[in-house]
Amino acid sequence: MSRYAGRVVIVTGAARGIGAGTAKRFAEEGASVAVLDLDEGSAAETAAGLGAERAIGVACDVSDAAAVDAAVTRVVEELGRLDVLVNNAGITRDNLLFKMTEDDWDLVMNVHLKGAFLMSKAAQKHMTQAKYGKILNLSSVSALGNRGQANYSAAKMGVQGFTRTLALELGPFGINVNAIAPGFIVTEMTDATAARLKMEPEQLRQLNAEANPVRRVGYPEDIAAAAAFLCSDEASYITGQTLYVDGGAKV
Repeated sequence: MSRYAGRVVIVTGAARGIGAGTAKRFAEEGASVAVLDLDEGSAAETAAGLGAERAIGVACDVSDAAAVDAAVTRVVEELGRLDVLVNNAGITRDNLLFKMTEDDWDLVMNVHLKGAFLMSKAAQKHMTQAKYGKILNLSSVSALGNRGQANYSAAKMGVQGFTRTLALELGPFGINVNAIAPGFIVTEMTDATAARLKMEPEQLRQLNAEANPVRRVGYPEDIAAAAAFLCSDEASYITGQTLYVDGGAKV
């Protein structure tokens, strides 16, 4: 498949997990890919393994405006353009409200919500000039509420409101903006959640598999497939939407 031949895609938080899986899918479909992550070495290593004709790893703290502007400028200079932005970077600082610190709250908001804002603001400068672009934001089923994740849930629901607003503002410039809300996905982050809950990763996966109609957990490839569709020209009449990719857990 080559839906993305000639396109340039940025995926944030893409050194591992959902981001890496999504970057790989775009590369497989012909895109030039910029892997953004905090550590340039890890980003470059992932980029080198994508199999893309052109792929670069770029260090970027998405919560820092200067770092974001520098990263986007570098991508355009090295890869020639910017067509697709996937705002995937994220962290968790889970705790019950009475234990949650201001730092726990601020860090999660800054990466998920401020990061999506800063990256989208930098990217749209190039997209509006080209009268073409796709922005995809990563939300979560936790946006609907999840015990011990007041910060994460609020940020992820904020992403959905942000998505709808950008769709209204950027649609006239040929830019589609959508979101994906993953359910339980097997990643290092969910394995860390298992450890926090004093469970084996496989035990947590089994519990989540039993909680949805398709009786399995998700993998980064599941999110990547949805991302590849929503950012394609086949989805040009879809904007402002949040697609829940969760095995039907919230049906």
